[in-house]
Amino acid sequence: MNDLRITVGPYEFGARWERENAPETCGFFEGLLPFRNRIIHGRWSGESAWVPLGNFKVGVGFENHTSFPAPGEILLYPGGYSETEILFPYGGTRFASIVGQLAGNHFLTITEGRENLRPLGEMVLWEGAKDIVFEHA
Repeated sequence: MNDLRITVGPYEFGARWERENAPETCGFFEGLLPFRNRIIHGRWSGESAWVPLGNFKVGVGFENHTSFPAPGEILLYPGGYSETEILFPYGGTRFASIVGQLAGNHFLTITEGRENLRPLGEMVLWEGAKDIVFEHA
């Protein structure tokens, strides 16, 4: 069962909340839905794309955090050493920024459309920023 629909360009993904392990992060982000922004290639983190959020204050700490998410394990970095962001891994990823390795809260997992993770990553790598929408399924 999918809790969210994520749309980027021609790709649509189903995702589930990771409420048991990241309840505060899920609650925070759910309050933002529908959430619209832009996604770009993750220049520091390997095969990933990201949604830069600048100095956006999320008001949650670290929970269910990792530096090595698998493809489709979406992270929210609540800020601190680097800017706040959403990380969208599509392949081998080591979450980092210009200041070094980071850890983000794994709060969403892609459950449908996983076959389009790599095409999404390649699209934002070669074509640049794309609109992204997170909304209730």
